[in-house]
Amino acid sequence: MSTWIDVCAKYEIDEEDVIRFDHDGKSFAIYRSPEDSFHATDGHCTHEHVHLADGLVMNDIIECPKHNGRFNYKTGEAKGAPVCVNLKTYPVKVEGGRVFIQVA
Repeated sequence: MSTWIDVCAKYEIDEEDVIRFDHDGKSFAIYRSPEDSFHATDGHCTHEHVHLADGLVMNDIIECPKHNGRFNYKTGEAKGAPVCVNLKTYPVKVEGGRVFIQVA
């Protein structure tokens, strides 16, 4: 069964930025695009166990802070070495100024 989880207020995530969100023993990365859309992925890099919220966000890409591996945060797609495994993405909705992600 899927559940919508309240992450934060919309204003808590700056444009073209990422925050860390932990829920039920799992870490997520929540992004806000320049177009004011919100996205969610697994929180840790698929190459090293480093949280992506510490990385650089630019042009729909999150760059891992440890080894500069890059992912498209909208699709989860790995964008070249050293990462080769995509990130899992999660549905996001905004209601009443709050950001929610859907987790299984």
